[in-house]
Amino acid sequence: MKKEITIASLDDLDRAAREFVGLMGDETVYAFHGPMGAGKTTFIRALAKALGVEEDMANSPSFSIINEYRSDTTAELIYHFDLYRLESIDEALEIGVEDYFDSGALCLLEWPERIEALLPDDTVIVDITVNADDSRTLSLRRADD
Repeated sequence: MKKEITIASLDDLDRAAREFVGLMGDETVYAFHGPMGAGKTTFIRALAKALGVEEDMANSPSFSIINEYRSDTTAELIYHFDLYRLESIDEALEIGVEDYFDSGALCLLEWPERIEALLPDDTVIVDITVNADDSRTLSLRRADD
């Protein structure tokens, strides 16, 4: 699974999120990598919307670390992690990240490099690149590929 999605502008975000949903398989952990300001939170909000979460429900979990959403269309649980403030793997274990990963619920992670050793083998890595024209490219691949 090596795929790319280009997001031309903010106006193209909903289309890109729907395309992303179409590429999703049975994997439940998606690790979003990109520099500060690349649009990780913005894309995950659009993705949550495409998955049936009310638009105003999907916010950055910067201070809470984990937000829980439920799809209005499928009733599926979705966990949105912002791991930027974690200082150690032990801290991640204390909040039970492995339990979330094992739950079967969809887990969308920002700053996953903070807990890379804990990520399941079938994690989907999503690299967000900021292009010279300010568009974004999302590159998807499985960690075990």
